[in-house]
Formats: sequence, structure tokens, C-alpha cells
Amino acid sequence: MSSKTISGFSKKSKSEKIDWLVAQYLGNAPEAKDLLTTYWHPDHDRQQKHDEFIENTLSNFYMPYAVAPNFMINGAVLALPMVIEESSVVAAASYAAKFWMQRGGFSAAVISTTKSGQIHLIYSGAAKDLMAYFERIRPALIDSIEPLSKSMKARGGGLKDLVFESRTKDLDHYYLIEATFDTKDAMGANFINSCLEQMAATFTAGTQGAAEFLEAQVVPEVVMSILSNYVPECLVRAQVSCPVTALAQEGLTGQEFAEKFVQAIRIAETEPRRAVTHNKGIMNGVDALVLATGNDFRAVEAGVHAYAAHRGHYQSLSHASIQDGQFTFWLELPLALGTVGGLTKLHPLVQVSMALLGHPDAPQLMRIVAVAGLAQNFAAIRSLVTTGIQKGHMKMHLLNLLNQAEATDSEKESATAHFKDHEISNRTVVDYIDFIRK
Repeated sequence: MSSKTISGFSKKSKSEKIDWLVAQYLGNAPEAKDLLTTYWHPDHDRQQKHDEFIENTLSNFYMPYAVAPNFMINGAVLALPMVIEESSVVAAASYAAKFWMQRGGFSAAVISTTKSGQIHLIYSGAAKDLMAYFERIRPALIDSIEPLSKSMKARGGGLKDLVFESRTKDLDHYYLIEATFDTKDAMGANFINSCLEQMAATFTAGTQGAAEFLEAQVVPEVVMSILSNYVPECLVRAQVSCPVTALAQEGLTGQEFAEKFVQAIRIAETEPRRAVTHNKGIMNGVDALVLATGNDFRAVEAGVHAYAAHRGHYQSLSHASIQDGQFTFWLELPLALGTVGGLTKLHPLVQVSMALLGHPDAPQLMRIVAVAGLAQNFAAIRSLVTTGIQKGHMKMHLLNLLNQAEATDSEKESATAHFKDHEISNRTVVDYIDFIRK
């Protein structure tokens, strides 16, 4: 057996894991071990807390933690924490925040907060028998999760509805039970999954000897029980609006800019390849804030992109219009977010983020995150229809290129001055550093 395989890896200490990996995969390079241990937190208790977030931890992977100030949202001014590796994102969000603060700020409203999960069934008997069984056992299913729901009910949440659906047109013998929940300030994944699994167990136990299945001698099989990250009923809207005349910039009149902006949005509504990049820009703002608040950005990404295709083809999540001299730009996003549970109380910087945002509840956080996405999108579209996206992006990316070239502080200062009015690319930066070193 290859020496690169191992049994009992999870049971080894962190140092033992590192030693083995360095020996087997990293050529016994001492600098590899040094690098991994360098990123350990000097406070042992704090490091242990981070180690216990996930399994087989070796070190900490740093991401920049930044802030975008001057966001006026529903009349309140906030500084938004953002965790992201991509240059220009925070600068773009900050620009949009300042721009719209001078034009009335952002408005945002939660439309709905319902989340769902499903119990997936296979049954080869008569549909009417399965439906009759569900209606009979439905009260027992609801009762079975009562112990799990006490805390959630005390906060005003819990199970909202439980319905049976036939999906045999899509897949032979396939049925499901759809459960909808309100999880209040929790994202609710663990709560929903626990409820679903309990109801599935109750459903299965009740099939034994059930009159509906005796004659056919076939019983339904629970394939799986799991929440859905597609949450079109957990929806938030963010919006900006101002007179067209207030949009004049970069040599364009307000009307010219507004018309070009709306046209760019219409293209993203029509052309899926453009829409994907367009929506990625929205998610630059959304994900950065979701990460900073300890929420699940993969769940958010999956749900948002599914929603982008809910009209039958993938399209822009944001929209714009000009009506009676008024420019309006808005988006609607499905956002299942939480402000309790998960990393909210465990990660110290998440706690800082929540404090920066005024300790929001889940609906408040939904509004803030949606605004971050809208701001990011506005800044990107503005650049695209005026100076082009690369000018601003590469300006922000310059420091990364200089660090790649291992430029000194004095070289960085010289290069920053030089590239104020010269094209920035990896090649031009390398050439300039080589030139000043001669």
C-alpha cells in the first residue's frame, strides 16, 4: 500500500498530522511545517476553539476582514463588515454606499421568511392509498416533533404547514412530503433536519400493519429527509431610486447614464452568459457579508442561483427602470440567514461583525445583505457603461501584482505613482519593477 495512505488520521494530534503530511506530500520541507504553525493563534484556548469548528484542522487560513462605511439603509447609517479575497470589491461597495447616501440611501424590505424541507418517498402502490395514509398520520407527524419545537415555538417559530405531493410525472413512484417552517433568527438547518428525520421515523413506523398497504402488500419507502437550500419563500428586496438628473457622471448626462445602465440590465435579463457574470458581481457583496457574519455562503449561493432561473431561464437578479424622470434599481434575493447558532456565538470576529451591524435579527440581516449585493452590482454596472471594468479593478489589484513581484516599500511607492496614468497588467508591472531595479 502507498505510503501516502493512512489509517486513524483523525485520531492523531495536530502536530502529528502536520508531520505526516510534510513527510508524505511536501518533501519534508521544514518551511512547510513552519508556515502551517506560523498561522496558529498564540492564544491556546482561542486556537482550540477554531480547531474545533471542523475536522482534521492543521492551521488557520486567513482571509482579509474589511469594512465598507457610509451605508444608509432605511435611514440608518452602517459600516458593513466584508470578508473576501478579491481586490476592488470593498472599494466598489464603498463607492456605491457614498454615491447613494447623497441620493437618499438604500431601502430594503423582507417579503417573506418561510423555509422548507422534504421527506422523499418511493411507493409503487396506488397513489390514493398513500395519500389516504398521509392524511391519517399527518397529526401524528406534527405531534412527533413537539419536543424538538418547544424552543423554536417559544420564539414564535416552528412548523407552518405539512403537505403531500405526487411527483410521479417526473420520476416513477416518487412522492414527497413538504414541510414549511419559520425559524425566526436561526438559519434553522439543524432544527429543520431534526424535525424531518423525526417525522420520517414516525411515518415509517406507522406503515407497519397500516390498512392502506395490507392488500397490496407494498409499503412506502423513505429515501431521505433533508432541508432545501432553495428558499424562494424567504425573500428580501433592496432598492435605490433618484431623479435621472442626479445621475450625471463621467461625461454622460443623467439621462444618458440611466439609459445605458438600464440597457445593461436588460442584456443581463436576456443573455444567460452575461447574467452569470452579472450575478457573480452581486454575490461579491452578498458572500462577503455572509462570511463576515458566520453564515453559510454555499447554501446562499445555491439558493440564489436557483432563484435566478425560476422564470425558466437563468437571468439577472437585479432590475432597473426609468419612469417619469425617476431612475429605480432593485433586486430580490432568497436569503436564509441566521443571527443565532452556528458560528455566531463561537467566532470572535463574527461577534464583532454583529456588533458593527447593531446586533441585527435575521430579517434585519437579510435586508443588509441584500443591500450589499445591490451596491456591488451598481458599482460594477456603472463601471461597465462608463470607464470599463478593468480600469478600477486593476488599480485595486496593483498591490497584489507588486507583492507577487516582491517589490520593496520604495518600489511600491514609485510604481503606485507611475501607474496612476499608465496601463496596469501583470506584464507592465513586472517590466516596470525590472526597469527601476536596473
